[in-house]
Amino acid sequence: MHRGLRGAKVETTHNSMKDMMKQITDMSALADAFQAVRRNRGCGGVDKVSIARFERHLDCHLTELSRMLREGQYQPLPVRRVLIPKLNGATRPLGIPAVRDRVVQQAVLTAVQPLVEPLFSEASYGFRPRRSALQAVQKVQECLDQGYVYVVDADIKDFFGTLHHQVLMDKVRQAIPDRAVTRLIWQFLTAGIMEEGTVRNAEAGTPQGGVISPLLANLYLNEFDRKAANREWKLVRYADDFVILCKSVNAAGAALKKAREILGTLHLELAEEKTRLTEYAQGFDFLGYRFQRYHGNYKWPRRKAVAAFKDKVRRHTRRQQPKNVAMVITKLNPVIRGWGHYFKYGNVKNRYRELDGWIRMRLRSFIAKQKQASGNWRYPNAHFRKLGLCSLTDLLTYQPTLSLP
Repeated sequence: MHRGLRGAKVETTHNSMKDMMKQITDMSALADAFQAVRRNRGCGGVDKVSIARFERHLDCHLTELSRMLREGQYQPLPVRRVLIPKLNGATRPLGIPAVRDRVVQQAVLTAVQPLVEPLFSEASYGFRPRRSALQAVQKVQECLDQGYVYVVDADIKDFFGTLHHQVLMDKVRQAIPDRAVTRLIWQFLTAGIMEEGTVRNAEAGTPQGGVISPLLANLYLNEFDRKAANREWKLVRYADDFVILCKSVNAAGAALKKAREILGTLHLELAEEKTRLTEYAQGFDFLGYRFQRYHGNYKWPRRKAVAAFKDKVRRHTRRQQPKNVAMVITKLNPVIRGWGHYFKYGNVKNRYRELDGWIRMRLRSFIAKQKQASGNWRYPNAHFRKLGLCSLTDLLTYQPTLSLP
């Protein structure tokens, strides 16, 4: 009886593997994949075809993609590399696949995610269904409250750029025993990169910006999550960003040594200038929050998070633009809500009040410039509330409980 049930399970898995490419090439699946790409927006790839242009002949494009995939003729285009400026003056490379390739990647992701998701560790929070950065933040706080106050604050050196293709494909084949699907994933990895008009081979890494890249990153680091597990410490990882929390300084040293060893077997290394042993009283940053014990347990937005938020507000309230203040507020509100809802679980009451005042000051300056007038007193707080301006302070009144898996 037991052998029969196990045989039935194996047969079911085999059948689901046989149907995976059929699922990916199905027109309704590709249509759903396009809608997901459309919601995520973004610009065109090396073929310069935008989402709007792709949509104008959507049925033709999807029919052709389905045919090429079924007949084994599909070949992804090279990704277009752009450099995104960071607050410290450095840049972050972003690989932008063509819209057609993003659609195929999304269809593959939809098909394989249910298969690989159960394989992942509880320590992993990034880019997974029903998991979020805020849950990772809450887990870190929970561990700190339980006495895990010695911290390995680490950073993987150029993870997305150095990810070893052969190591990754070994893990992909173990998790997805469908040759046609694993061949597609290999094609995504080796499609090449176009930068300044020249295409070069991608010998390592997976492009940040690819739809399927986060899932591949989790699959690659799942071995690290499993082997780094220990009774003496707690690992919390979000994509390539992680902390290990321990109850003693000796355990923290052992955890750091173990992390280096495991990453070495994966052809990865820690960025030594960004890796350190610290403790709660001295403070550390993780996922935009600053954690630090100061007459109690505290966390708040790190300085870089506040600076990035202010930069976005400045861009929307710059005075040289053909908009009225109501239009500016319409653009500004989603920025305020998104940032405010993420950081409202910290000790932010005073900071939110300060930022609310600063935002209103920016709007007053915007109005004064347009009307060639002066005197900020002419526009009281109630004026902006009447125009629909979102307040960071008001967001603090509703704080739903974050359920941890």
